[in-house]
Amino acid sequence: MTSRLLLVRHGETEWHAENRYAGVTDVALTPRGVSQAAGLGSWAARNGVDAVVSSPLTRARRTAAPAAAALGLAVDVREGLREVDFGWGEGRTAEEMAEEDPEAVRRFHQDADSGAFPGSEPVARAAARATGDLRELAHRHQGGRVLVVAHNTLLRIALCELLGLPLGHYRLVFPRLDNGAVTEIEIRGERTALRSLNVPTAAPPGPAPGTGPAGDWSP
Repeated sequence: MTSRLLLVRHGETEWHAENRYAGVTDVALTPRGVSQAAGLGSWAARNGVDAVVSSPLTRARRTAAPAAAALGLAVDVREGLREVDFGWGEGRTAEEMAEEDPEAVRRFHQDADSGAFPGSEPVARAAARATGDLRELAHRHQGGRVLVVAHNTLLRIALCELLGLPLGHYRLVFPRLDNGAVTEIEIRGERTALRSLNVPTAAPPGPAPGTGPAGDWSP
């Protein structure tokens, strides 16, 4: 039986303006991020889902909370959906890292798996824990629709794993998942289909800080 997973990147955080790598650091939502969470809640109430799932990090749980409240559901918090630890890159911008070690940044941009930042979580390990939870959710909610709020890098890695794409190319294949937007996948047994990508849940008031021609290729 087919299950639908609605994958959502959490709302905008305080590190977005400077495009800093926010992995395991518990960064707070901005007012815009709170508004995006409210928009997701309204969207969920209109469209209906059977379960609401979240990463344990606060920015994800706060984004998931309005949807759960609108539907009268509890948020199912999954440790496997925590964002990737960026190690040496955690809390830094690409520009800051390039000043210290431009070759390390070049390797990462070329292949985010073989060129992963020193001390970061291996991409394959992140893929395994994320897809393990996503497949279990699809099995548990067969025939249903599950809203999953997690993170930009983790979800892109999971998408590559589920769709049979090279893990190290997640930044190239999926340059960005927008805050609060829905990416829908369909899981049937071992098969996964991508049904939609970055569908907005509310009309954005304007460009997000730190985005544009360069910011689109986000951490």
